[in-house]
Amino acid sequence: MGNRLSKITTRTGDRGETGLGDGTRLPKDAARVQAMGDIDELNSALGLLLAEKMSVPVRNALLQVQHDLFDLGGEVCIPGHQMVGQAHVERLEQLTQANNAGLAPLKEFILPGGTRAAAMAHLARTICRRAERSLVALGGTENVGDPARRYLNRLSDLLFVLGRRLNRSAGRGDVLWNHARGKRARKA
Repeated sequence: MGNRLSKITTRTGDRGETGLGDGTRLPKDAARVQAMGDIDELNSALGLLLAEKMSVPVRNALLQVQHDLFDLGGEVCIPGHQMVGQAHVERLEQLTQANNAGLAPLKEFILPGGTRAAAMAHLARTICRRAERSLVALGGTENVGDPARRYLNRLSDLLFVLGRRLNRSAGRGDVLWNHARGKRARKA
């Protein structure tokens, strides 16, 4: 990489355009740029989550995901390029299954919350869903690799499970949605 990032203020985006990895320039509100931004925001949310206390296996999994997301951002930044494959998707499936083992089966919906770390995992999950929607929208007009879409779909599953796992590791349970609360209020 050398001195590639030595000049941060380039002024090349001052007219509302940004450069892709292949040199193409696009408006900053283009679907491809939106998807890149959502993936970057997701990676930043994971960085915030990683500032919290967690087990080494969870930390290592999230660090690997951050690297994957950087690769995915690169894939989106270079049209026609693929960096995320089926092996990435399968790794997320295995991580989800392993982290879900031992958690109580859900009988109710849960609310995002509990510990700060769990709440951050849920926030990252919602950002992941937005990134997935952006990638699907881009795929409506341009070619997007199937593994990239599947990766974000599986990642949101993993983040949901990790939110539950982080609560459990801290001695907290899930925050259950109280669906009956509205019925009581209407009866009163």
